[in-house]
Amino acid sequence: MAERRAHRRSRMVLPIKVSLPGTPHLLAHTIDISISGARIGGLREQLQLGKIISLQRASQRAKFRIVWVRQVGPGEIHAGVEAVDSHNNFWGIDLSQADADAKKGTEVLMELLKSSKARAVAAVQFEATTGVGK
Repeated sequence: MAERRAHRRSRMVLPIKVSLPGTPHLLAHTIDISISGARIGGLREQLQLGKIISLQRASQRAKFRIVWVRQVGPGEIHAGVEAVDSHNNFWGIDLSQADADAKKGTEVLMELLKSSKARAVAAVQFEATTGVGK
């Protein structure tokens, strides 16, 4: 399955407050975060796709859109959220280096796969032309 996220996630459990329109805030936590969103756990209330919610972490507050919701157990819900507006480091953590490291790791992996594939093709061609290995 192709990666649909714009930014790589970093596993990080952070306490947050979730505010839904017309209700008191809920205590929850992140499971993983990215520059543009998060996966939230510890939710007990059903959330509606597309709704705008407010997240608070320490003194930072921002609006997020609910992009997916999943029941993971009796009375526990996980939700994926994306930032409505770009924020200057809402999470208080530098995630740009994690994005850069992940991109570099992906590039290295792709080079390894290319060289492995080239060696495999050369071996098959060698066997086909010489009869060695049959």
